[in-house]
Amino acid sequence: MVSFPPLYASSGSLTTHRLQGKVAELRQELNSGGKKDRNHSAKKIALKKIVANMTMSNNDMVALFPDVIGCMNIPSLEIKKMCFLFLVNYAKSKPDVALNALPILINDMEDSNPLVRALALRTVSYIHVPKFVEATVQPLKFLLGDDDPYVRKTAAFCVAKLYDHDPRLVEKSDLIYRLNEMLKDDNPTVVSSALAALTDLWERSESIQLTIDYKSASKIISILPDCSEWGQTYVLEALMSYVPQESAEALLLAERIAPRLSHSNSAVVLTSIRVILYLMNYISDQKQITSLSRKLSPPLVTLLSKGPEVQYLALRNAILILQRRPEVLRNDIRVFFCKYNDPIYVKVTKLELIFMLATKDNISVVLTELREYATEIDVHFVRKAVRAIGKLAIKIESAARQCIETLIDLVNAKIPYIVQEATVVIRNIFRKYPNQYEGVIGTVIQNIDELDEPEAKAAVIWIIGQYADRIENSDGFLQDYLATFHDETVEVQLALLTATVKLFIQRPTKGQQLVPQVLKWCTEETDDPDLRDRGYMYWRLLSTDPNAAPRDPDV
Repeated sequence: MVSFPPLYASSGSLTTHRLQGKVAELRQELNSGGKKDRNHSAKKIALKKIVANMTMSNNDMVALFPDVIGCMNIPSLEIKKMCFLFLVNYAKSKPDVALNALPILINDMEDSNPLVRALALRTVSYIHVPKFVEATVQPLKFLLGDDDPYVRKTAAFCVAKLYDHDPRLVEKSDLIYRLNEMLKDDNPTVVSSALAALTDLWERSESIQLTIDYKSASKIISILPDCSEWGQTYVLEALMSYVPQESAEALLLAERIAPRLSHSNSAVVLTSIRVILYLMNYISDQKQITSLSRKLSPPLVTLLSKGPEVQYLALRNAILILQRRPEVLRNDIRVFFCKYNDPIYVKVTKLELIFMLATKDNISVVLTELREYATEIDVHFVRKAVRAIGKLAIKIESAARQCIETLIDLVNAKIPYIVQEATVVIRNIFRKYPNQYEGVIGTVIQNIDELDEPEAKAAVIWIIGQYADRIENSDGFLQDYLATFHDETVEVQLALLTATVKLFIQRPTKGQQLVPQVLKWCTEETDDPDLRDRGYMYWRLLSTDPNAAPRDPDV
């Protein structure tokens, strides 16, 4: 009798059957071939399919674990790579099954092929299973002294990896001592790898300390030209743990590192800059410091011609350098001007640098550039540019009038977000220079209807309160804002409270009707503690003696 499956089988059961069929099919392919397939082509194809499924998070492949382990003994590097990749991926989920692969891996660490030895060691170090970690220590000790430099390099990194799994196990063994001995190795790649591992251990451990004397520092600098790009980076990073005992030592090492500034790899260049800046802290001769500073500027500028990601990294480093050594980039402001196709994160970072490099000598060029930025399409960047103009007025007193004139020109363009940002920075300028540049108040008040953001509203309210005796109809402007007092943000409410008190102090007849109402709102009808506390403070101050209140309360 013929039986048929249910007409409406569930999609879940169909999927399960399909996956089980796929696993069975791959198992059959993996075990096919026989003696005729001398190149193990069928197994390679099957393993490639398994790895492809594994990378797509198909956890059903774990059912093939015993079959994959059975392929590890095949003397083919390509097959071993795929099998080891499978092992690393699934060992944690099936540690008992994975243990069957441990004898094979230990045996491979003694293989005549250095690539197999290194691959086996690397694989074991990636598996975070206690028995694998314990079994790694003894072979690792021997492989740290292997005849092949590639194996020694791999072993050096494996010490750091092993420390990540079990710090105590590494500290109890002599692996760190052996790693230190590798610094005397004749191969530059091995030395740089040992330094990278030691630096990693030093950064993560409180008990391990990396100390380099002048002789060791001089030796590892001498191998720089023979190291790979990343090897050079490891060596340079390690030099940050060297503490010069004399100015001459620091100067000599800095001069020897300087040729790396012209390297094609941006990581090498930036790390070299960092090390030289560090060594400059120990150099006493100011002329030599100036000479080194001049060498640091061109490589940073060169990095600005690379991709936006590298540019951003170089710019962030330039900001840090300027904070410590402003003389390094003092004459290079134009190279930091924004290009039309710069990403927004690069433009904003360049804007920071332009502000830091601006002086009274180049302020005209800077303001012209910032005015151009204020016409950009990106609103966020435009706001940053307008705010930078205001900050320059505060930073450079002699240029304040130029900055204010630029801001007024921008306000007259009647673009809402520019008007709002300009109002905020003009408020800050008034705070820095009280009773100066009052001629711009009229322009700000004319654009009061354009303001709808809390910060801009708070800024113009502050201006109205601060100059209540000089602004015609100042009480009327405040009344307009007070009409929506309960709907405003706390920032605006605080500004209204202070401005109303200032109005009362400067023009008592105009403010005497507003003050009681505002104080009542702030003390009885608000839940915000800051607003309530300030309301009570003003109330007590004015109730005790109105004449005792300061004539110019700038709160």
